[in-house]
Order: sequence, then structure tokens, then C-alpha cells
Amino acid sequence: MEFLIDVLQILGGFIVGAIVGFFVARYYLQKYLKKNPPINEQMIKAMMTQMGRTPSQKQVNQMMKSMSKYM
Repeated sequence: MEFLIDVLQILGGFIVGAIVGFFVARYYLQKYLKKNPPINEQMIKAMMTQMGRTPSQKQVNQMMKSMSKYM
């Protein structure tokens, strides 16, 4: 019986550790992405220029706003 209790405690510890680790990693990833966004205005302007469009500032702002929804 003691063996079963020990196994359950170890399993419980792993589960709690995985849950806490998930939320800590999620917090740090969100913080990192907010500080260092994967795309910025210059990248959007360059991308639109390569596609043959001359982007206005309004278009760039719209793209940045739509990108920030997913972060």
C-alpha cells in the first residue's frame, strides 16, 4: 500500500510541475514576444514593396494592428 501512495505522490508531483512549467514558459514567451516582436514596420514596408505595392502609413498601421491580434 505504501508503494502505491509513493507512486501517486511522484505522479502528482510530475503533473503539478508540468502545469506550473507550462504557465511559467507561456508567461516568459509572451513577455519576450511583446519586447521583441517577430515583425516590425520596416519589415512590412519591405514586404509590400517587394510585392510591387507602395505602402501608405495607414496600410502599415492596419497590418501591424492585425498582426498584434495574434500575439
